[in-house]
Amino acid sequence: MSASVFPAVVVLVSALLVQSALTVVGVTGGDGDYFPAALSLERGIPQPSRRVGLGQLSARDSVRHRRMLQSTSGGVVDFPVQGTFDPFLVGLYYTRLQLGSPPKDFYVQIDTGSDVLWVSCNNCDGCPVSSGLQIPMNFYDSGSSSTASLISCSDQRCVVGLEAADSGCLQNKNQCGYTFQYGDGSGTSGYYVADMLHLDTIVGGSVTTNSTVPIVFGCSTLQTGDLKKPDRAVDGIFGFGQQGMSVISQLASQGVAPRVFSHCLKGDDAGGGILVLGEIVEPNIVYTPLVASQPHYNVNLQSISVGGQTLSIDPSVFGTSDNKGTIVDSGTTLAYLADAAYDPFISAVGSQNRYFISDIGKNNYSSIGNSLCRTLLMQINSDVSQTVRPVVSKGQQCYLITTSVNDLFPQVSLHFSGGASMLLNPQDYLVQQNSVNGASVWCIGFQKMQGQSITILGDLILKDKIFVYDLANQRIGWANYDCSTSVNVSTTENTGRTEFVDPGQLGNSGSQQNARLDRLILPTVMIGLLHLLLLGSCLFL
Repeated sequence: MSASVFPAVVVLVSALLVQSALTVVGVTGGDGDYFPAALSLERGIPQPSRRVGLGQLSARDSVRHRRMLQSTSGGVVDFPVQGTFDPFLVGLYYTRLQLGSPPKDFYVQIDTGSDVLWVSCNNCDGCPVSSGLQIPMNFYDSGSSSTASLISCSDQRCVVGLEAADSGCLQNKNQCGYTFQYGDGSGTSGYYVADMLHLDTIVGGSVTTNSTVPIVFGCSTLQTGDLKKPDRAVDGIFGFGQQGMSVISQLASQGVAPRVFSHCLKGDDAGGGILVLGEIVEPNIVYTPLVASQPHYNVNLQSISVGGQTLSIDPSVFGTSDNKGTIVDSGTTLAYLADAAYDPFISAVGSQNRYFISDIGKNNYSSIGNSLCRTLLMQINSDVSQTVRPVVSKGQQCYLITTSVNDLFPQVSLHFSGGASMLLNPQDYLVQQNSVNGASVWCIGFQKMQGQSITILGDLILKDKIFVYDLANQRIGWANYDCSTSVNVSTTENTGRTEFVDPGQLGNSGSQQNARLDRLILPTVMIGLLHLLLLGSCLFL
């Protein structure tokens, strides 16, 4: 056998063995009219076939409570999590609170982008009376609670709100009022009340519900914009910000909970997750400092790399100042990139999900003299067309895909101050929209902040990760994690994390995650080497 024939034979056998796994791409799509709709930023009504009943959610929460939390002191305050990031199912995460005496249930969105807890009140104008999320809608009535009291304009608690620009005085009633406007154009206004918040505390795997604490929260009498829509309606918004009127700050000032909270939001269709007052401890968590003197959870994003290559973006694009910077916000469904960073990101993702051999497929095959190579390249190009097709629909970059996105798209890394990086797998920046003739439509989940230098990390990025908001030490930490598994939680501030960790449990979890990563990387590397070998053989025959 001659040297010139041997490589081609090896490649032929190898290519036939892995033909079904080839991930060479590079077909240019059209205008995208052949699939129904562009990626919508609206939170849609859950599909009936994929809805999860409240009974099932409650049963799942009970199981999680029995197995998930361990604490070293005083128990862990736990909030049940429902909902999912998927904008075509729910598009938000929410929890259930109990307020008043006797206690009454309220379902509220988990929002780290705002500060105040508020719920709909009786006689509210524009408040939805039903929800597509299949949750009961309730209205708070201070007159029906034996522990409720109104907040006057002279109350020190109103003064705290005024300092944070959250409050105002309703002079005609001498009541402390508020008006909030959110980024999507919706808004609410009302007045503050003080009443009891009932807390679920987990000690030794058992749930106790006899803990109560007085808090101040908003009573909404008017809602506008998307807050009026019943398709994804909740009873209110639970602001987890760090200003004085936030529940986190109120509980910390009373010594009820530490100035740290954590969440781990599940990214699958069932959704849910973990939300606790305390620090989830896990050895892989990395931290970056919070930017000082900012109203939101601002972090210093310094650069972005795609497939290991740093994008050519001026670092000043991510600088923090008035109306600039990077914000961690669980109240945002998708993710948003500063205007100047968006196009380089989209370009890099598009170029790095194609192997360069795909360009050969566009050539005139008759120019390739060897019939074996000509046949192989024609077959590869056919496989490419069936594997992925980039399309643009109403400004959204999407792809028709017939295989796993993890086999096609590069990993993305966000690099922050303090040396902390956040690794995004393809499903952390792509959103599956629908299916067309057996092909899945995946769209880039990052949206462009037109004309603005703001980057927002919403639920698309936050899901499938532990996030720790350490307000006492002014830092945020994260780690990729399977949020359906157990976590360890510390409720003691300013202590080392390792003393609270169950090494066997976390070690096994980490090994499983690394094994999954290895399974993704190894086939891709092997396929890439086969592509190079095949191309070299054909070019030199």
